[in-house]
Parts: sequence; structure tokens; C-alpha cells
Amino acid sequence: MTTLVGDFIIERLAEWGVHRIYGYPGDGINGLMGAMNRADGKIELVRARHEEMCAFMACAHAKFTGEVGVCMATSGPGAIHLLNGLYDAKLDHMPVVAIVGQQARAALGGQYQQEVDLTTLFKDVASEYVELITVPAQVRHVIDRAMRIAISKRAVTCIIVPNDLQELEAVETPPRKHGTIHSGLGYRFPHVVPKREDLEAAAELLNAGEKVAILVGAGALGAREEVIEVAELLGAGVAKALLGKAALPDELPFVTGSIGLLGTKPSWDLMAECDTLLMIGSRFPYSEFLPKEGQARGVQIDIDPAMLSIRYPMEINLVGDARATLQALIPRLQHKTDREWRATIEKNVGEWWQVLESRAMVEAAPINPERVFWELSPKLPDNCILASDSGSAANWYARDLKIRDGMMASLSGGLATMGPGVPYVIAAKFAFPDRVAIALVGDGAMQMNGNAELITIKDYWTGWADPRLIIMVLNNGDLNQVTWEQRVMEGDPKYDASQHVIDFPYARYAEMVGLKGIMVNRPEQIGPAWDEALKADRPCVIEAITDPEVPPLPPHITFKQAKAFAESMLKGDSGTNAMLRESMRETWATLFPGRKKG
Repeated sequence: MTTLVGDFIIERLAEWGVHRIYGYPGDGINGLMGAMNRADGKIELVRARHEEMCAFMACAHAKFTGEVGVCMATSGPGAIHLLNGLYDAKLDHMPVVAIVGQQARAALGGQYQQEVDLTTLFKDVASEYVELITVPAQVRHVIDRAMRIAISKRAVTCIIVPNDLQELEAVETPPRKHGTIHSGLGYRFPHVVPKREDLEAAAELLNAGEKVAILVGAGALGAREEVIEVAELLGAGVAKALLGKAALPDELPFVTGSIGLLGTKPSWDLMAECDTLLMIGSRFPYSEFLPKEGQARGVQIDIDPAMLSIRYPMEINLVGDARATLQALIPRLQHKTDREWRATIEKNVGEWWQVLESRAMVEAAPINPERVFWELSPKLPDNCILASDSGSAANWYARDLKIRDGMMASLSGGLATMGPGVPYVIAAKFAFPDRVAIALVGDGAMQMNGNAELITIKDYWTGWADPRLIIMVLNNGDLNQVTWEQRVMEGDPKYDASQHVIDFPYARYAEMVGLKGIMVNRPEQIGPAWDEALKADRPCVIEAITDPEVPPLPPHITFKQAKAFAESMLKGDSGTNAMLRESMRETWATLFPGRKKG
């Protein structure tokens, strides 16, 4: 039987270990869709409602499994739709392969319908490898290279397949002659460890430090035990970039939590007072939250040399896998007997958790959004998977949820785009159908694309071993993160025309499509709502009516920020009275945790 190019592509992807493609059909990939239909279930097609969601799902698949995420779209408009999700993968260094259709080869260059210069279009997002296949003899090595480069460089790659080519007879083995390429399958990760003398220099620097701070990111997700041992030896505190939230459990008393605008005061204090910084697998971008230049000596570990010493001027830069490098470093580290620094860190962390609880219990109209997250935290099931969207939900996700061993958690880090929360947890359920997945999103993101993806959940949920997928929507009628950025960063009042989010019945809509919906509009309903959702026999949407004027207070407020905030109110912000009320309540809760005001 003749093998067509479309069939060969699907077969080759399966040989690479691909077992799921997130895609949306169209005439540019009819041959590939037909091949998947003929593949006897070797590769599962997950069809989202929009190609952007397919790319988000592929990115999340890579984040949660460590495998290559694969997405597929038709030519022209479908291919264009992939871009935002692919940039999410690119900026978070996730291995994703995008396969897109193209118009027939004979039509290219003739301004044919839906003809787009896809090679140029994808040249930036798939900068490591983008290739248009023009003859069947190319197919094998293009697939092989796209997969191998995506894995080895943790990058986005793109394969463009004209629709007429998909129906041609495949060339499984190119002829052995000049001008042909002969490729093979497979990639084995190398054991990358710095040289002995570099490890010894790093150990000498770290051993000399009296106040050591550690910052971990996504690159440390597989090095939990090693990071803990290093922290114990050095008497260090450990802060976490958002993509590294699941790198260490928050129950450890020396883990200071998130860092940055969405971070904690203990993390701010850790960086402000340390004399030594060890950064592990993190590309955290905000230098103002790291030690002042010249304050601390630094060691950085990263698998990518291009990311070394660009956030802080490090003395020692170690190129290596985080776990393997730490394992080689640990025997060279000395146990610090003076634990005063560690004791200070643990005291700050303990007090901070009290502050967060006090803030979460502050009254609001009608619900304090922080309390929604605070009450979820102790109820999180073992081994659950969390995804936050961008926006104000990310503030409370970063601070209020205590991650435990075995949990996974992610969000859009480098791109910080709106919209990935729901597609992330859908991909999580396909990858781990026996685990609970929870998305934490705002009403803006839900209206952007989350509501549509409830239909995808409706389409597939009965095939999951554990049906529990929970989407919590903060319904506050406001694009809240941007509102606060306008106030605090620009000194401008809330621009109602840009910030207003129309009310929508998220819980009722979930019920309409056959899922479970729970409305929460009083504080005492929060805990029972989480309990009900976690016991549900189907996916559930919790709609929490929250107060947009609860301030997402940064860990350290600069004079410039305070001045801008005051100016925004003087300019006639529509939320001034509520802002003042909630800001005073939150400030009181921060200064006097556990004590009611007046």
C-alpha cells in the first residue's frame, strides 16, 4: 500500500514519542487530518475552539510533562492564530513543534487565497528552525530536525507543509546520492556539569558568604532535594521566581515565596540584606528586586550560557544542568554553624504568613479576592496541577497558595499574556487525567477565551479518569491588574472605558454546557464552594464576585509609586473611596496582623 506524505509525517511523529497533537482543522491540513484518522489512534487529536488555544495547550503540555508539545493549524489564518501561544512557549523556553499547512506549491507567489509568507511569519518565534517542505524527500529530515532542535534547545520550531504535498507518495528513505539528507530518530540529554575548578571557585565564594540568598526558577524544578541541601548547608533563604513556584514546597520555613511585584516581603528582605546570591535556573527579569549592584557576590547556574549574568553581574557563571551541577557542588560546601541569618529569615517568613492571613480576612465588597485563594490553599489535593492566568489573579496565586511536594504549577512567565489559564489546565488533564487541575483566572481572561474553552472541556471530560477540573473566575467587572498599574505606575486614574468588563454569568454558563457551576458572593460561601467543587463528579466553574479595589500591595512601595497612587486619586479615579477604604484595611492588616482595626 502506498504511504502518503501526510501518513509518513504522523508515523514519524509517533516514532519520536508524540502521542497527542493539539490542533484545529482546515483545508491547508486536510491531508494531515486524514492521516491522523487512518493512524489507528497512534496520535490523539485534541481540538480546541481556537488555534491560539492549541498553541497554549502545546506549551502547557511541555511545561507539565517535559515532552515536546505539538500543535497543528491550517494555512494563513489558522497559522497566524498560533502565534501568541507559540511566543508563550518561546519566552518560557519550552520545546514546542508547530505544524502548519500552506497553499499548493504551484500557487505560491501568486497572491492566492489564504497565502501568507509563513516562513517569514514564523522566523522570529521559531528562530531556531522553520522550514517549508517542497518535496517528499525532505520530510524525514525536516521532522527529525524540528523535533531534535526543539528538545535540545528548548525552543519552538515550525514545519510548513503545502496541502498538495500531503497527498503525494512519501519517500521514506531518500536516494543515496549527492544533495540528499539522511537523518535518524532520537535524542539523549547530555550530562552537563561545569569544570572542577569552576565548581571549586563557586564553592569558595558561597562558603565565604555570611548572608546567602538563593533564587530558583523553572530550571530548578527537578532539583528539589539538592536545593534544599544547599540551603541547609549555607543557612540560606530561598526565594522563587513565578515559574519556579513548584520548585520547593512552601511549608519549608526558609522558603520566602515569590519574588518581584507579585512577591513577598521576606523575599524582598532576603535580597535587600544578603551578601551572597546563588541563582539557579532562573531568568527572573526585574533587577530592582535583586541585590543592589556591588552589594552581593554572585554565582549563577543555568543550562543556557546566553542567560548567564544578564540580571545581576555574577562573579562565577556555571553552565550546567541545575540538579547535576548542585550534586557536584554540594560536597564542596561547608556547613555554616552561625545560623543567625537563617533564624532571621524563618522569623520573617512566619510573620509573613500571619500577615497574609490577616489581609485575606479583611472585609471587602462583597468578597476579598485574597481570601478566595487563602481558603483554597489548605484544601489543595495532593499532586494537583495549578495554572494561573495573567492579571490580578496572579498576585494571589503567587502569594497565598502554599505549594506542597508533588504539585505542579505554572503560568505565562516571560510573555505574561492573558488567556492561558484555562487551556493550560485542559492540557494538564490530557497529560494527567487522574490528577485534579485548577485554573485561577480573571473575568477579563475568561471573556477573552476561557468561556469558549468550556466547550472543549464539555467535549472531552468524560474520558478523564478523574473528572475534576476546576476553573475559579474572579468576577470583579474590571481588568484589574492594568487598573492598578495605571494608578501606581502612571499616576493616572482608572480609565473606565478601557477597564470595564461586562458582567457575565460564568457559573450559569457552565451549567448550560453541562458542567457544574457555583456562584459565590459572600465570604462564608468560599470554603464550602471549594469543598463542593473538589467533590464534584464533573468539571466545575466557581464564580467569585470580588472587590476590584483590594490593592495588590507590592512587597516594597517606593516613593514614586506612592506619589503616583496619590495623584491618580486626585485626578478623579472612579474607585477612590473604595480604594482608600480597602488600602487602609490592607495596610492595617499588614502592620497589625490578627488585630481588627478600631
